[in-house]
Amino acid sequence: MSTHVDNLPLAEAPADVAPVSALAYQRVLLKLSGEALMGSGEYGIDPLAISGFAAEIVEIHQLGLETAIVIGGGNIFRGITASAKGMDRSTADHMGMLATVINGLALQDAIERHGVKVRVMTAISMHEVAEPYIRRRAVRHLEKGRIVIFVAGTGNPFFSTDTAAALRAMEIQADIILKATKVDGIYDSDPVTHPQARRFDKLSYLDVLQKGLKVMDAAAISVCMDNKLPILVFNLTESGNIKRAVCGENIGTRVGN
Repeated sequence: MSTHVDNLPLAEAPADVAPVSALAYQRVLLKLSGEALMGSGEYGIDPLAISGFAAEIVEIHQLGLETAIVIGGGNIFRGITASAKGMDRSTADHMGMLATVINGLALQDAIERHGVKVRVMTAISMHEVAEPYIRRRAVRHLEKGRIVIFVAGTGNPFFSTDTAAALRAMEIQADIILKATKVDGIYDSDPVTHPQARRFDKLSYLDVLQKGLKVMDAAAISVCMDNKLPILVFNLTESGNIKRAVCGENIGTRVGN
């Protein structure tokens, strides 16, 4: 799904990117939580964890997949948690957005160590650190074979990075949102505290909203439902799962069509 964009002076696509073959999608939006970057730690960024994720992202990129990423900031700062403790919500959310910028830059570095070109695009202007988000330029980067990392959420308080993922996925015309989590899909209750919890293979958007399933916030699910954008929820911690997801294997829980 390519869109021609004129007059953007960007380099030509690398010749060594393989053509799409076994892939189930042409362009995806991968949603990574900030907490995943902690690895086995309790705060911050684990170099081993981020290196492992970078290697898997590079692997799908080398298959010819156009890959965009939205990353959270919960490993550094969670705005909604600070707000619950009395901080002004707008201030807390903006601090959370800045945390996602730190994570985006770290992921960019980890991916570029594999020789792949990456662009970090931010919803909050900071020209010395990252490119401002411009939809047409983001699409062009993807068409040129670059991985694009979207940071700073939507740039607005009161909206989560899940909502940012849904918004960016629609703007770049992604085929699907890949929601990478620490569990292997969506359950009817927390599988950690309820061993008898049942995992769903497929759900409608209304099922997620009506059952109050906490896979993504209601605003993000509503955006996906209104635009018929599917979501695949799968376990990020199992090695090779990102590749399995983009190749269409039956893993995790699919929401939507």
